[in-house]
Amino acid sequence: MTHFNAVLLFALFVSTVFGITMRSDPKRMIRFGAYCFAMMVGSTIVASWVMWLIKR
Repeated sequence: MTHFNAVLLFALFVSTVFGITMRSDPKRMIRFGAYCFAMMVGSTIVASWVMWLIKR
């Protein structure tokens, strides 16, 4: 398993829990969970590029 796969798996589980626990309507649960997933994966990609630029 690569680091990126681990990030995807972690983001999936965390966003599922966040969606279920922080919203009461099923439609809002899915939407908030997808938002959390996108933000986690996106921030990981941005952070990895920043670290790559710092290393260079």
